[in-house]
Amino acid sequence: MSKVTVEIESRSDRWRFVCPRGHRSWEPTNHHFWCQQCARMDGVDGVFHELRDRKSGHLIERHEVRLLDEVGPYDQDLDRRGSA
Repeated sequence: MSKVTVEIESRSDRWRFVCPRGHRSWEPTNHHFWCQQCARMDGVDGVFHELRDRKSGHLIERHEVRLLDEVGPYDQDLDRRGSA
């Protein structure tokens, strides 16, 4: 299965790929995501495991996402998993 590539520092990717509640203030961390805006809400956990693709409306699991930043893949261990 091919992964969806998300460029972390790309403005257009930040508009397209959002947390499940629709915020762009998410960050990848330790095999999941964290959303700053969600974490500020009472009774809401900032941790989540799926990004919403606003273009298609689909939720994309963390292991289905290949994150890139200016130096390359963000999670090389996740990107290598299952590719051997």
